[in-house]
Amino acid sequence: MTTFAELLLGGLSIGSVYALIALGFVIVFRATEVVNFAHASLLLAGGYLTAVLGDDIGFWPALAVGVAGAAALGALIEFLVVRRYRGRDHGVLAIVTIGVDIVLITELTRRIGSRVHPMGDPWGDAVLTLGPVAVPQTRVAAFAAAALIIGAFLLAFRLTSWGVAMRAAAEHPETAALMGIRLGRVSLSAWAVAGALAAVAALFLSVFPTPGLERGTSLAALKAFPAAILGGLDSTTGALAGGLVIGVVQSLATGYQSELAFLGRGIGDLAPYLVMILVLLVRPTGLFGTRESARV
Repeated sequence: MTTFAELLLGGLSIGSVYALIALGFVIVFRATEVVNFAHASLLLAGGYLTAVLGDDIGFWPALAVGVAGAAALGALIEFLVVRRYRGRDHGVLAIVTIGVDIVLITELTRRIGSRVHPMGDPWGDAVLTLGPVAVPQTRVAAFAAAALIIGAFLLAFRLTSWGVAMRAAAEHPETAALMGIRLGRVSLSAWAVAGALAAVAALFLSVFPTPGLERGTSLAALKAFPAAILGGLDSTTGALAGGLVIGVVQSLATGYQSELAFLGRGIGDLAPYLVMILVLLVRPTGLFGTRESARV
């Protein structure tokens, strides 16, 4: 039972980080109707800035620079690339973001090389003991930070003028433009927010029990993509639910891998995609996605 509790808490923690990444996918999709495959490069860029600047300016200022840098990079991609293709087929735009991701990931992995960059976080390898259950403090910090950030975002999304503009642009962009909402500004802010969320996620993906930031850290965005699809690409609530579900499933599948040996090795890495496929067979738009209706 202790093992199950530890795996469950660990799954909820990593799931909350996946939720941050999935929320970035959802924000960009709602603002532009584009699936942002460059999200992995935003994550790696934010984490890289935090790691390399930590020794020089300290952890918290480095984290602030990493978050701001990833947000600026996201906004730059929107302004220089995505905006130039606005109005074209969304599939073309998705392919364009794949190209952008390849270019950025190639440059970042060249800079990172084979090194593992420690993040210099204040939690270190400390462990929090709750009765018989031991949980790394980094996992607790990840869950708390993700909860605060997602909660603040949902409040802003519902109550601020930015949130109203975002929802209006997502529902009916032509009408929103006629009402004076600047779609370009909404799109730019969406990409910037997605980059900032990715940078925070990169931090918690690179701290204990992980040794640090490395070239493969960006692959976490691929694990979070099933969370966005599972919850529904147009649902902010779905991003949270999808992230938690994927995190728990991955943690339990990895923890009980020996009991699931008949399914083959590495089932923990495959489990998120299996869950995504099973859900999509029943609900093609995801758990909270909006079903489209058509008159015939």
